[in-house]
Amino acid sequence: MNRENIYAALFTLASSPPGLVTKSRKLLHWNDVGPGEMPALFQAQGNETLVKPAANGLPSVWMLEATLYLYVRTEGQSPGPVLNPLLDAITAKFDANVIGVPQTLGGLVQWARIEGTIETSEGTLGDTEVALIPVRMLAS
Repeated sequence: MNRENIYAALFTLASSPPGLVTKSRKLLHWNDVGPGEMPALFQAQGNETLVKPAANGLPSVWMLEATLYLYVRTEGQSPGPVLNPLLDAITAKFDANVIGVPQTLGGLVQWARIEGTIETSEGTLGDTEVALIPVRMLAS
């Protein structure tokens, strides 16, 4: 397992939808991202859990976590119509192209998927809307 290759591939996949102005693996707070720099996507590495230790010549299996932070400016509009198309484009990257074939980040992981609750600020931050997208990956 090569962690850097996995997280780099995740970032390449997640940051590919058109319309993103700023993309970075260095997380910035939404207050530090100007209106002209949005929509913005940031990736932060999370926990890594050993699921199955190496045994009998088989490699260890790890659960890797990351969070994608999506920031958009709504400029007084309802947050949904601004945020939802980008959320749809990002989440679609994790859908299987063929039934039963998961997203594997080019064969680097057994699977990578959005798992858990996508949290949104739902307009509570004025003209900035934030979504946190939890991603989990099973790697060996």
